Formats: sequence, C-alpha cells, structure tokens
Amino acid sequence: MNAPSTRVFHRQLRHGLPVAVSGKGITLTDAQGKVYLDASGGAAVSCLGHGHPDVVAAMHAQIDRLAYAHTSFFTTEVAEELADVLIESAPAGMTHAYFVSGGSEAVEAALKMARQYFVEIGQPQRRHFIARRQSYHGNTLGALAVGGNAWRREQFKPLLIDVTHVSPCYEYRDRRADETPEQYGQRLVAELEETIARLGADSVMAFVAETVGGATAGVLTPVPGYFKGVRELCDRHGILLILDEVMCGMGRTGTLHACEQEGVVPDLLTIAKGLGGGYQPIGAVLAQGRVVEAFRKGSGLFQHGHTYLGHAVACAAALAVQRVIQRDGLLQQVRERGDHLQRLLTQAFGSHPHVGDIRGRGLFWGIELVRERTSKQWFDPVHKLHASIKSKAMAGGVLVYPMGGTVDGRCGDHVLLAPPFISTEAELAQIVERLASAIDLAVAQADEALTA
Repeated sequence: MNAPSTRVFHRQLRHGLPVAVSGKGITLTDAQGKVYLDASGGAAVSCLGHGHPDVVAAMHAQIDRLAYAHTSFFTTEVAEELADVLIESAPAGMTHAYFVSGGSEAVEAALKMARQYFVEIGQPQRRHFIARRQSYHGNTLGALAVGGNAWRREQFKPLLIDVTHVSPCYEYRDRRADETPEQYGQRLVAELEETIARLGADSVMAFVAETVGGATAGVLTPVPGYFKGVRELCDRHGILLILDEVMCGMGRTGTLHACEQEGVVPDLLTIAKGLGGGYQPIGAVLAQGRVVEAFRKGSGLFQHGHTYLGHAVACAAALAVQRVIQRDGLLQQVRERGDHLQRLLTQAFGSHPHVGDIRGRGLFWGIELVRERTSKQWFDPVHKLHASIKSKAMAGGVLVYPMGGTVDGRCGDHVLLAPPFISTEAELAQIVERLASAIDLAVAQADEALTA
C-alpha cells in the first residue's frame, strides 16, 4: 500500500492503494505479488489486456523513429495511417478523425466543433445543447456540463454552461407496464421533441448521448427504434447528433461502433478507451464530411487544440490495437464471449434476491443491485454498497467497476463489467464466481448494519 507520505495527489486521500507492478493478459499484479483478474479493463479501457506483444513492439518501433512533433508544425505518418484505418471502418459519411488524449477531451472538442460549425454556416444563434440525465461525458467543464450525473455536477455547478437534460433511456425503471419497448422509446423521442420546441428549434446546436450508457447508470442499452427517432428529429430541425462512444465503442458491444446496432449515423462520434487499449492516452472525434467542409470553406481552421494532439506514440499504439482486433477476429469473439458471459451472469444472478437487472451487449454488462426485487427499492446510500463490493472483489482477486447513484445520482448501486476482448470462457467463469462472492459478502454486511 502507498505510504501516508505519498506525494501523489490521488483521487481519494484517506487510504492507500496497492502498487501495480506488472500486467499480463487479463491480470494485474501488485507489489505484494497478489494477482487480480481485470474484469473491467480499468474503466473499460484494456480491450487487449495487458502487455500485448504486438502493441508493445509497435510503440518501441515508433519511439525509436519519432516520439513527438507538434501538430502546428507537422503531421506524422502514423497519425495519417491511423486516421485512414478509422475512417475506412467509420459510419457512413465520416471523413476525418481529430485526435486528442482521452474521452473528456474528445467530448470537449465535439462540443466546440458543434458550436463553430453553426457559426461557419451562418447560424450563430444556435447556442443550446440537449443531453440526458444520468449520463456521463467526462470531467472537463464542457463535458461535465452536458453530463447528467447530479453528484458529479453539484459542487461545480457555478462553473458549468447551461445545458438542458431530458430523460435517459432507462427501461428497467422508467418503462411503464402498459408500454412496449418501442412505445417507451417513442415517448422519450416525444419528450425530446417537446424540449426542442420549448427552447426553439433554431437555437439548438446538438443532442448529446451515449449510444449505450456507461459508468453512471450501469450499461443502459437503448430500446428498439429510439435512436432512429432521435436521428429523424435532429435531421428535421437541423440539429447535430453527437454520440459519445468513449466507453461503449471500438468493439466493446460487439460491433466496432455501437451505433451500428441502432442503424443510425451521428454527425460527430467520440471515441477513446478501446481505441488505444490503455497503452497510451488517446481519443478522437470522427466527423462527418459536411461538418469538416463547413470549416474548410469558412474560416479554414478549428479554433481549438492541445499540446499532445496526434501524439505519434499514442497513434502507433492505437493503430496496433486496431490491427490486432481486425487480424484476430476479436469483434466476433466479443459477440461470442458476450453471449457466454450473459449466460454466466443469468445463472449466477437471474434469481438473486438483490439483483434487479442484468443488462448489456458484447463484453459490456451492468448488474443493478436492489434491496427488494419486486418493488425495485434500492439500498440506502449510507451503506455505500458499491464501494463495499469493490473492496471485497479486490480482496477476492477480481477488479470490477461498481458505482453508486445509479437511479438519480444519489441512490442505487450497480456493478459494471468490461473484461478484455481476449478473455477466455474459463476466465469469465472465474470473474462471475468471484463477483458473486463479493456481492453476497457486501449485502450481508449491509444487512448486519441494518439490524444492528
């Protein structure tokens, strides 16, 4: 564990952390020799696991040639090649990739692109973003503003731009008993339409949404037809659709881009995490050609930038990750392993008295915990059930990604699983077995506290 005198400003400051010293495959090892199954890829990042030889070799080769060249002076061969690879497999109409260092930066850049696009085409009156409650888009101020998690936003509210939030696509809790999934989706689209009308359609820049909800609410999958309705609505009013696939994209849900499964194409698409697999910090915005052309024909520049845009070693790592995914048929493997993981989760938790919902796609799954299944009542936040599960899972040698505030930013708990694409069926079985033990121990502890 870190000594109390650590000079690192960690996320939390009240207790130490194990020191990670090595990683191989889907495991990480700490300084005490304890081995952990990385069942969440950190934060859905490590899609190829740790220490993949092809990626390490590509990074070594690139750093021997060129580590860094500022993008105000140069482009690099590896950045150009990565952009070509990404655009070849991008949704229809995407023509360019804008490289950044992570998901928050990608969302921040997309928001600025949206604003500048409308300035370039002579519609500067458009100033509103619409996003969804219980969403997460990053921690920079713009990304935090469009994000809809009350707990994360609370203390920074005075610094945030005004963003209008509508309902998330949260079928487990919000679909009425008298609605089909399709009717529920139509109701959400109608709410968005009413919100656009209230703000004034010609004042709205973009609707921002995670294609599959990520960390904040625990893998919220869209109901059939929802995003098609959203796309049609945006087209009708000249509003850009920004899809955030920082967590759910780049193969995580079984297709390279999660929006492929919805049959929609966004105007701007943010990616990160699985883009570089954690080997180097990298993210990107994929942009429709008409957006890029508006910039080219207008001012001729994007008024934005960071020091490490298109970093050569990061691009080399990402390029290697994407080549391995394609060469080894890992998208198909994600679908097959995802089906297996779903079966394991259903067997372990399908009738568990404290698991209300199991949801997900590919190798991206969420388990929502409840005090009582019929009423869907959550555990009192005072128990911090999610934190207890994380602690007990780590003690049992498995890293999962639990969070609290699932329902409204304060109440509710879930566990997110995002194992590497290379996980074997045996490793997935170990993950579920250890998670089940951690959940039972944490629930038992909460029950003891309740009766004490």
